[in-house]
Amino acid sequence: MITKRISTEQILANLKRKVDAREPIMISSAGSGLVAKLQEAAGTDCINTFSGARLRANGMGTMSMMWPILDSNKQTLDYTREDIMPALDGKAFVCACLNANDPLKDMHMVLQQCKDMGVNSVSNIGPSISYVDKDSEIFKVMSSAGITLDNEIEMLKYAREEMDMVSVGLGFTLEDSVRICGEAKPHIFCFHAGTTQGGLKGYSGGMTLDETAAVTEEAYAKCREVHPDVILVAHGAALEKPADAQYILDNTTGHGFWTGSSTERLPVEQAVSKAAKDFADLRFSK
Repeated sequence: MITKRISTEQILANLKRKVDAREPIMISSAGSGLVAKLQEAAGTDCINTFSGARLRANGMGTMSMMWPILDSNKQTLDYTREDIMPALDGKAFVCACLNANDPLKDMHMVLQQCKDMGVNSVSNIGPSISYVDKDSEIFKVMSSAGITLDNEIEMLKYAREEMDMVSVGLGFTLEDSVRICGEAKPHIFCFHAGTTQGGLKGYSGGMTLDETAAVTEEAYAKCREVHPDVILVAHGAALEKPADAQYILDNTTGHGFWTGSSTERLPVEQAVSKAAKDFADLRFSK
């Protein structure tokens, strides 16, 4: 099988065309080849692969990737190479979400592995220290151990400047968002408003849709101050359904959105549950 590849030049040209035409850019996470294939056929621009999506496909919550039960980079590289790339037709580009704080990996080597398999885009969310509350004890312990946002910024810069890759930055806080956009200058930046709500494994708390739009727009404004050319997309919190994404598009000045559970976990839960229940309810005819 020959997997179709999309060059960095073509990816950037496609993104520019959509921005100029005021067409929303759509990034979607996929933990399996089937989901990736369906997302690409539906018209998503970018398939994101990361350990959280792979665990989510196994019925666990996205944040289970924060617990040290696996080698995040190895899992991401393995399933991207074996499950995702062979499933695609070359219409959507793939972005691998990497753990830049991996103490056992030279990130140059990891980035090169991505390019070798045809992945010309990377992000810093696999997982990111930006997930962790800065006033927590665990954040202090992790920082003292060398797990820092600095490493993530360095990886994004290296990917763009030295490896000719499309860099996709992501931050959970306004402070981290400004640092990533100002220092790494990613091609795309996603403001993560919090774990997606809804479904069996969704976070039941978090912000309302109004609050999600407001804080996202605040992040957009601050990011543009330090990186005027950045492509901005929204993700998480109350952005659960298409109508929610439309609200974000209408009430922010970004260029699109990033779906995770919204086009993966939630629809799978709903469709499989209904189909299985319909079969389970069958009885022998008298």
